[in-house]
Amino acid sequence: MKQVVANMAGSVWKIVAKEGDQVSKGDDIVILESMKMEIPISAEEDGTVKALKVNEGDFVNEGDVIAELE
Repeated sequence: MKQVVANMAGSVWKIVAKEGDQVSKGDDIVILESMKMEIPISAEEDGTVKALKVNEGDFVNEGDVIAELE
């Protein structure tokens, strides 16, 4: 199982993908908000979203797991 991790700290502004969605490399999984900027967190490879580990409004730190892909 592959993990999608936050590349910076911020609040989860919007969840784009749902559990069970097929995603391709580069597809957005969530959008973080940090310092009034929107930062997309994208899949690094093709797969299926097995589990989302965050909810909208959650605060994440750099390196936190956002989602798991299989």
